[in-house]
Amino acid sequence: MAEANQGTDTPTTAPINVPDKPALEGLEAALTQRWLEEGTYKFNPDTTREQVYSIDTPPPTASGSLHVGHMFSFTQTDVQARFMRMTGKNVFYPMGWDDNGLPTERRVQNYYGVRCDPAIPYNADYRPPAQPAKNQRDFDVVSRQNFIDLCEELAVEDEKVFENLFQTLGLSVDWDLTYRTIDDTSRAVSQRAFLANLAAGDAYMAEAPTLWDVTFRTAVAQAELEDREVPGAYYRYPFFTADGEKIFIETTRPELLAACAALVANPDDERYQPLFGKTVKSPLFDVELEVKAHPLAKADKGSGVAMVCTFGDLTDVTWWRELQLPTRAIVGRDGRILADTPDWITTDAGREAYAAIAGKTVFSAKEAVVELLTEAGLMDGEPKKITHPVNFFEKGDKPLEVVTSRQWYIRNGGRDEDRRGRLIARGHEIEFHPAFMRSRFENWIAGLNGDWLVSRQRFFGVPIPVWYPLDAQGNPDYDAPILPSDEQLPVDPAADAAPGFDEAQRDQPNGFTGDADVLDTWATSSLTPQIVGGWSRDEELFGKVYPFDLRPQGHDIIRTWLFSSAVRADALQDCAPWKHAAISGWILDPDRKKMSKSKGNVVVPTDVLNEYGSDAVRYWAASAKLGADTAYEIAQMKIGRRLAIKLLNASKFVLNLGATENSVVSTDLSVLTNPLDRALLAQLSDVVAQSTKAFENYDYARALQITESFFWQFTDDYVELIKDRAYGAAGETEQASVLAALATALDSLLRLFAPFLPFATEEVWSWWRTGSVHRAAWPAALEIADGDTAMLGTVGIALSGIRKAKSEAKVKQRTEVLTATITATGPLVAQLRAGLNDLKAAANAQDIGLETGDGELTVSDVVLVPAEENAPA
Repeated sequence: MAEANQGTDTPTTAPINVPDKPALEGLEAALTQRWLEEGTYKFNPDTTREQVYSIDTPPPTASGSLHVGHMFSFTQTDVQARFMRMTGKNVFYPMGWDDNGLPTERRVQNYYGVRCDPAIPYNADYRPPAQPAKNQRDFDVVSRQNFIDLCEELAVEDEKVFENLFQTLGLSVDWDLTYRTIDDTSRAVSQRAFLANLAAGDAYMAEAPTLWDVTFRTAVAQAELEDREVPGAYYRYPFFTADGEKIFIETTRPELLAACAALVANPDDERYQPLFGKTVKSPLFDVELEVKAHPLAKADKGSGVAMVCTFGDLTDVTWWRELQLPTRAIVGRDGRILADTPDWITTDAGREAYAAIAGKTVFSAKEAVVELLTEAGLMDGEPKKITHPVNFFEKGDKPLEVVTSRQWYIRNGGRDEDRRGRLIARGHEIEFHPAFMRSRFENWIAGLNGDWLVSRQRFFGVPIPVWYPLDAQGNPDYDAPILPSDEQLPVDPAADAAPGFDEAQRDQPNGFTGDADVLDTWATSSLTPQIVGGWSRDEELFGKVYPFDLRPQGHDIIRTWLFSSAVRADALQDCAPWKHAAISGWILDPDRKKMSKSKGNVVVPTDVLNEYGSDAVRYWAASAKLGADTAYEIAQMKIGRRLAIKLLNASKFVLNLGATENSVVSTDLSVLTNPLDRALLAQLSDVVAQSTKAFENYDYARALQITESFFWQFTDDYVELIKDRAYGAAGETEQASVLAALATALDSLLRLFAPFLPFATEEVWSWWRTGSVHRAAWPAALEIADGDTAMLGTVGIALSGIRKAKSEAKVKQRTEVLTATITATGPLVAQLRAGLNDLKAAANAQDIGLETGDGELTVSDVVLVPAEENAPA
């Protein structure tokens, strides 16, 4: 069975070895290497599910730019992992790299200066140019396999950079548990899951209107959309009834006039009720089409009647489907108007008008149509300029088009009320942190308007594992797909022959053709628990880690990664994939704007790590609550660095006083003879209990706040109050008491801070203990029934009052006090009386009078020894 806390708290007392000048510099490199060599964070597979705490770590897109957001969110996960490890859990903490899909392709294109053309044969000796061409038109054109090879090559190099960053940051990942979403294992798992979905009827192919990015030449799913405000204009022109009446429409897309399939108005709009069921003729193209009624039409928008084109937007798709309109597509996958005149345009005038737009981009076609309408005297007034939201691919630069194409889909509840309800119920199997993030999950499901489109017309991805038989004329039979056996996975239908065929039969009559598409990157990323957990390969391991305990991620990808993972787990394992979801916020710049590469406000993480150190950066990240958008604050990192340095120096002081491992107390508290020492440890016991509860509630920021507050009281008040006793001025019994309190407090503080400041705490631990603090047990609360948890605070306030009087008198703090009076309530006077000897020693006071009174504690009548008497002899 797995040892809960390996290599720690051994009986052997470590020799005290405190450096003369403790420093943070150099700790990251030295300790990272030591942790790797000693396997400090290794998962032990000889375990049970009850012992395991498993984390579905988000695999970063390694082809993207490093930014402080990576440090922020991954640190928040790591502090929770470290806490769970110290509580005795066998932590399964992997790291993956999401290296397939468009981001990698785009980076490879620009980095090497290449473009992919699948028609070009593979060149085994190809190497890209030393310097890429400045213009994309001059890029090298390479084969599909050459392009994939370059993607693999660059992805591996990018991943090394990320791994170095995460190790420097102190992530307690088991670096033997790594994976890539494009490696053989991930491809096999992704294809196996897709085939399981297909067999269960959860995956299907359909020819349907599809959102299309004309730049990347690929279909786009609903979850990948974003609305962007763009300038536009309403153009007003008429359609004509049989008796010549003008029916005006207003549209932002006149270039789609030739694709018009109907006019539509609200059924309650009395202006158009007489026209429902009748036909009108389109201007320029002379196409007859029907006026129809539909409740989505808005009577108060434009003229109240809309031009339905196939397809201008998703509303057109709804009208097309529900009104059973003909498909009249004119925009190709390249974003240009199709060259051939459609067969529904039959008049000479219509064909002539179409020739004016054929082959043009949609932008140029819009200008041409407006010009034709103007020349014909059909434009009614000037265009009305507007700004309106338009659908974009989240990684694209041009508005999306809607084209008709054959694509693969996975059922996600978008067309199935029962499945939608089941997926919402899955969300209730997951505890969201913060809890309100569950509503984003549910709202996304409620707003779905279609199933999940998972096929992509790209190259570097997981191939869709399907071939199609060809008939005698060479036409594919899409209803009889050829599937691989499980033993064959992973397969590449574009390179591997279909089962039962040889390569010579590819694309030949009565032969086969491979599906040329790849799976959407989310279709593989949605399987990270199954990939790293061993599903379908190591069922024993899978049973020990699944469902995972934690999914950490950003709130912006709840609709994509979290939801798609829930969809796959629901279909494949009939359960939610995790027990908890920890949702991080965004990093904002000083102007409270989200940091992003496109905005040019991204900070490179290596700069701040080098300047302030990893513990300081971790402190900033861990100070933010889950779900909270947080400003990038150098000031907070400086506070974290100050804390780490103070921890080194305070620890040095405690250990140089003579505190050792043997001084630490746990059950036998008889050595604690002084009330102030017992008060300190009683307060520490409360801190441990509160910090533990905060961590258990995934409120690590609260745990850090509680611990840090106690630490500063420990160093600023307690350490100052007990120095005389620690040096032996009050005898051996009192000295033993204070050393026990100091050692016990330091021992617990190092453990409490370990998840946040792993380098500083490990460094101090090595001065006086064996093993690693990160394999030590989480501190337990001591039972000190007679310890007054408020006493230290009261005595500290009194000391501060006397020090203030000295500062105001402009004398040194070691100036002797002849007399002083402290007035406080009865309970506070009792606390002061119990700590009076320490207070007098710390204040260098001959006599301090205590008086009972109402109100706040006050220090008065401070009489100092005259300056000449304080002068050195």
